Amino acid sequence: MSSTVRRVLPVVSALLVLSSCTSGFGEPEVALPSPTGEAADACRALAEELPDEVDGVERGELPESSPFAAVWGDPAIVLRCGVPRPELVTPGSETYDPLGAEFVGVNEVTWLLEEQSDGVRFTTQERAVFVEMTVPDDYAPEVNPLLDVAAPIDRAIPPDDLHADPESE
Repeated sequence: MSSTVRRVLPVVSALLVLSSCTSGFGEPEVALPSPTGEAADACRALAEELPDEVDGVERGELPESSPFAAVWGDPAIVLRCGVPRPELVTPGSETYDPLGAEFVGVNEVTWLLEEQSDGVRFTTQERAVFVEMTVPDDYAPEVNPLLDVAAPIDRAIPPDDLHADPESE
């Protein structure tokens, strides 16, 4: 009987580890941002504009509904609105290096590109609110999903003060 217990324990342990990695059946675990004030309003406006499909994959469900995050596909392409400024471009942070940063422009939206172990994290720049989109390597070239969210971001998230058009005020 003790040999049965020994064989079951590794299986149970493996299941517990797997269950901690996801939050449900096929639902990705996403850390939800919590913007406030005008940032929260802009993120809610963006949520209304987001497409049902990104890079040919359908929008998925989050374990907890939020206007501050969205997912598409499996593995999930994750969009989070109202995230903090990336450390790479935050003066005073340990990893501050704006000269070493890579940027990409997609249809009026500028993104900071940061390579990750399993894909790319893009974060909007020159906008009043930071929007982050994490794209797994499975969707290479990882920049393609940005094409589907650029127009909604451009409509919903205003430029920051430095990049605002003075004639539009």
